[in-house]
Amino acid sequence: MTADASPPARPTLEDVAAVAGVSRATVSRVINGAPTVDPALRTIVEEAIATTHYVPNRAARALVTRRTDSIALVVSEQERRTVAEPFVGRMFSDPYFGRVVGGLLDVLRPAGVQMVLMLADDGASRDQLLSYLRQGHVDGIVLISSHAGDPLPRLVHETRLPAVLAGRPGQPSPLTYVEADQTAGARLAAGHLAGLGRRRIGTVAGPQDMPAGQERLAGFRAAMATYGIEDVAVAEGDFTHTGGAAAMRRLLAEHPDLDGVFIASDLMALGALPVLLRAGRQVPDDVAVVGFDDSSAALTCDPALTTVRQPVEEMSAEMARLLLKQIASPSGPLPSMIFTPTLVVRESA
Repeated sequence: MTADASPPARPTLEDVAAVAGVSRATVSRVINGAPTVDPALRTIVEEAIATTHYVPNRAARALVTRRTDSIALVVSEQERRTVAEPFVGRMFSDPYFGRVVGGLLDVLRPAGVQMVLMLADDGASRDQLLSYLRQGHVDGIVLISSHAGDPLPRLVHETRLPAVLAGRPGQPSPLTYVEADQTAGARLAAGHLAGLGRRRIGTVAGPQDMPAGQERLAGFRAAMATYGIEDVAVAEGDFTHTGGAAAMRRLLAEHPDLDGVFIASDLMALGALPVLLRAGRQVPDDVAVVGFDDSSAALTCDPALTTVRQPVEEMSAEMARLLLKQIASPSGPLPSMIFTPTLVVRESA
């Protein structure tokens, strides 16, 4: 009986150097991303790495580069929600978060950067998060912080780690952010409803302690005023399916003759449309409905939802690029970016 064969030895820097015909130091500079390596020489070394199947030792590399090749995606809520609607459940049921993750990974994966998901929904979890960040486990942070009073953008800035915010902060902040023009999007919804000849207009607004909710409502009201409609009926929702249904019931109870509604998120519209149907109001014949986001929920709606598209995947990819630039050249935050929304016309209006 023969002994089991020993596993093949892992390729080393010396093996790569021998195949490439260069020094070990040159291979090390290529692996560690040194900008002084000649591009042609870099290509030769990269081909040798592929040929030998060399895998860099991340721990050893981190000692040299002081980088972890990891970033944190931090999702922050100001406080814990009720057991009936837990924070984690809401996050994973909202199409927005999946679109953000997809856009980030499109840029991070080719760059060889891992992403760690971290949740902060009360003081204790924020403290744990900040301790983790200060210990150097990640190179940078993408922060989703939607509530105006959230202290986390300020606390993240104080860590001095590169960071990018998803959305305009509720309070002045030096952090770079990437945002869609919420006011312009609301104007698109108003113009479409007015163009259809709808005059008895209401809106299911987003939470008014969140910048996105505030800007969509203010933009919609201002735009409707330019069409001669000063009195817009408002019911506040919470950007959830159940919140949209509850707000639509309140809106109909007070204004049963509505003929047009702007709902400030597709997920709320998904909850609101069945309420209209049960009230005997046909969409779009009796009530034209416009949503906001152009998420998967817009196509799940029946009828399919006319909605304002904010390009979340493209915005998230830009967040990743901006963060990687800050990590590579830590000279401070880069200019923020604002994307332009568009209107996607479907069956509901």
